[in-house]
Amino acid sequence: MKPLPAIIISVLAAATLGACGPSSDTKSPDGKTTSKDSGKVMDMSKGDMKGMDMKGVASDKKADGQVHKATGKVTKVDRAAATVTIDHGPVASMNWPSMSMAFKVKDPAMLEKIKQGAQVEFSFAQSGKDHVITDIK
Repeated sequence: MKPLPAIIISVLAAATLGACGPSSDTKSPDGKTTSKDSGKVMDMSKGDMKGMDMKGVASDKKADGQVHKATGKVTKVDRAAATVTIDHGPVASMNWPSMSMAFKVKDPAMLEKIKQGAQVEFSFAQSGKDHVITDIK
């Protein structure tokens, strides 16, 4: 009975390839994305980066130093950490959707002119894992 091992191999191969197919994420009416693969729910209605797969982003040395531009609203200024959190619009050059995230600042003195709630235009560059604001208006 040689056909039996061939059937078993075929069934295992089909099951393995099926697991490698496209993601079966679904979007619920409340705007949350549910991954059937992981069972996790990500609320992207505010677009924060929590839970986003950022594998390879920090190691992409080609992106280091490239200047990107964005606009948004300042939601937090942390002078002690030299960071500013901005709820920004899409950044086409990074292929990012709108989201809220913390940026480091190139010069901590920049934080003196940044106020919570202000609408800003800013430039930033990737430096390793960090995204550093180089100019803000």
